[in-house]
Amino acid sequence: MGRGDGGRSQVAPTGSSGTTSFDAAAVRRDFPNLDREVHGRPLIYLDSAATSQKPTAVIDAVTDMYRCHTSNVHRGVHALAEEATDRFEGARTKVARFVGADPRAVVFTKNATEAFNLLAHSWARRRLGPGDVLCYTQMEHHANLVPWQMAAADAGFELAAVPVTDGGRLDLDAFAEIVSGGRVKLLAVTAMSNVVGTINPVAEMADAVRRANPEAVVVVDGAQSVPHMPTDMADLGADFLCFSGHKMCGPSGVGVLAGRLDLLESMPPFLGGGEMILDVQLYGATYNEVPYRFEAGTPMIAEAVGLGAAVDYLSALGMDAVRAHEVALLEQVLPALGEMRGVTVHGPADPKARGAAVSFAIEGLHPHDIGTILDREGVAVRAGHHCAKPLVRSLGSAATTRASFYLYNTTDEIEPLCDAIRAAQAFFEV
Repeated sequence: MGRGDGGRSQVAPTGSSGTTSFDAAAVRRDFPNLDREVHGRPLIYLDSAATSQKPTAVIDAVTDMYRCHTSNVHRGVHALAEEATDRFEGARTKVARFVGADPRAVVFTKNATEAFNLLAHSWARRRLGPGDVLCYTQMEHHANLVPWQMAAADAGFELAAVPVTDGGRLDLDAFAEIVSGGRVKLLAVTAMSNVVGTINPVAEMADAVRRANPEAVVVVDGAQSVPHMPTDMADLGADFLCFSGHKMCGPSGVGVLAGRLDLLESMPPFLGGGEMILDVQLYGATYNEVPYRFEAGTPMIAEAVGLGAAVDYLSALGMDAVRAHEVALLEQVLPALGEMRGVTVHGPADPKARGAAVSFAIEGLHPHDIGTILDREGVAVRAGHHCAKPLVRSLGSAATTRASFYLYNTTDEIEPLCDAIRAAQAFFEV
């Protein structure tokens, strides 16, 4: 259970409208790992775009699942099996509600990457061919690039990439040119960049591609957006939405493919084996209904239950409140970094146009050196290409330093971040 509060956050909804009073200091107390020190200094965790910390409520849900309800799902008639199945399927319902999906069309995968690979194998390879175009962007994570490239090599369809402007936004004129011919049958686009934080106009892009080709399918990478802002698949215009549990206060090892039921029902399985079948003969098989058709073998049971607990936690806070808190942080951190000597911040300058992943460069310093010195100061950031090499190259570098904020970060952590950057500049005498 939680720290004297029954596992519930101290931040609770207020008012009939469902708005919340957001107290980041209270939220922090729900995350036990944030109490620790690193190199003798209080931990300042600014790497949530890679993976988020976990609240006590999620940790307890996973522990309780193993301690009290360990069993396989969908296969037994004894009490433990029924309890495990109820909790597993309950998590599916919670996740569906969180993103505006049909629970029957929510597939549990091991991460967002597997969700994209499932779509590339079971949809793109079978629905796209020579003369067809799959459009993605220069802003995508490798998970939303490489599976499509592999499928294109097999199926013979074309790939078209929307470039990124110097301001860290998609070149929508180039996008309009790509879709104008009506050959784009699949649009794959991130809702929020994991490098420069840009929030993309996904709904407008979905409308544009469908005006040119009414049968076009839209795949949205929600790995960065779902944890940070309200999400509704219909509002996005998404036929498929892929995201991971570990970036939204949930466990690692569980992800989600949420889709249109009719499209999923038209797709063959991705993996073969137990649970994804209705019947098996020696020379053939009849496949199960959706979503179980895509969940071969024993699924990630405790992890899915933990993701359900994370959804409960975030829902209690209110995603509008989470987003407002992060915008307030950005309103302070962007100018603070931008005013520092030798520091260049990548991406949109408007806090409302971006998410809380803030990549920056320091003149004369390599990002790995920056990250090492910041770690010594107790500040955890990410240095590297962030699994988005085409985007990072467009910034004129092979790597950046990224500070990414979340619901448990406070304004009190901004000045220590700036002090740590100054310490790095002083250490390397730049």
